[in-house]
Amino acid sequence: MTKLFTNIKELIQIRDASIQKVSGKEMGVLPTLKNAFLLIENGLIKDFGLMQKMPTFTSDETIDCAGKMILPTWCDSHTHIVFAGNREQEFVDRINGLSYEEIANNGGGILNSAKKLQATSEADLYTQSAKRLEEVIALGTGAIEIKSGYGLTLDAELKMLRVIKKLKENYNIPIKATFLGAHAIPSEFKNNKEGYINLIIDEMLPKIAAENLADFVDAFCEVGYFSVDDTDRILTAAKKYHLIPKVHVNQFNSIGGIAISTKHKALSVDHLEVLTDEDLTDLKASETMPVALPSCSFFLGIPYTSVRKIIAANLPLALATDYNPGSTPSGNMNFVVATACIKMKMTPEEAINAATINGAFAMNVSNEVGSITKGKLANFIITKEIPSYGFIPYSFGSNLIDEIYINGNKF
Repeated sequence: MTKLFTNIKELIQIRDASIQKVSGKEMGVLPTLKNAFLLIENGLIKDFGLMQKMPTFTSDETIDCAGKMILPTWCDSHTHIVFAGNREQEFVDRINGLSYEEIANNGGGILNSAKKLQATSEADLYTQSAKRLEEVIALGTGAIEIKSGYGLTLDAELKMLRVIKKLKENYNIPIKATFLGAHAIPSEFKNNKEGYINLIIDEMLPKIAAENLADFVDAFCEVGYFSVDDTDRILTAAKKYHLIPKVHVNQFNSIGGIAISTKHKALSVDHLEVLTDEDLTDLKASETMPVALPSCSFFLGIPYTSVRKIIAANLPLALATDYNPGSTPSGNMNFVVATACIKMKMTPEEAINAATINGAFAMNVSNEVGSITKGKLANFIITKEIPSYGFIPYSFGSNLIDEIYINGNKF
């Protein structure tokens, strides 16, 4: 089955297959073709180029994209979309003056979500999560990472990861699963953190590996959650199960989480709202992808990641949603791109690179998605008629998506 898209006003993020991420000044370069065509065959990108140089094709369907642009779907490398219920009361509590930490200390936060999830059946959890996944695909996400971490018991963590596995089976986009048992200390282990870490290492990890339920391992390396030494132990234990680290670090404090993550060759370090010169030095000596989560900063009212420092250090950067019920109840990558431009002073080129090719790198799907590249999946966004790709973050409150294609089929 072949489909030919013609008269594309601008074909955005065209890359050679050898380019898997961009760093520093290169993040400000977004290769495009104006007045272009795109040919897809059997769900893959077959060819593209300028209309005036288009060969003669025999296609099953031809779609005229006059006035519209095409860009690869967003790659959201950090989400928690498998959760039960919501935490809107905490939203009101924050409006009334309580901090995120105060809410957590009062039994809210992650432990609140864990309590709800433990009481939710696997079938109900899947239904809720599938609805969210369909919503974000419709908003342009064509590859996604999903974490556990709202279970905090062996059975509940397994339930979350089995739901993610079922989503992988039923939705034909790249989905990566991350085991985040080290998300918070369960209330029953309040005075026995060592006991909970032993549970993660001795029971959870072997069972998850035996069922092949996770691609990555994560830990919330933060004051009041898991220390650098705790994180080191967990990542060391996960290594023998071939789980690659993707670590929550520097959301509220810089405590050495980046150094221990890069020591373990983490694929990404995520949050980075607090960032020191030493942290940047550690990142420059690694292949680890920094990931910023601007809608989390927007929702919680905490500092935004210092992306200008990261880019000036000749480092790469990815953008993701952090979609979760407590600190970012939105999976809208369009809003993330716009917020990165508006609040973090990223250029549209930098933000689109961060949300596509670098996002793909941050979850090990560079060979499948993230750019308009021959042989990659035909996962792309067709915009409405817009004047330029800079209009996407500029017009942040508008839905500028006309159609979404996943594996060459309209979603």
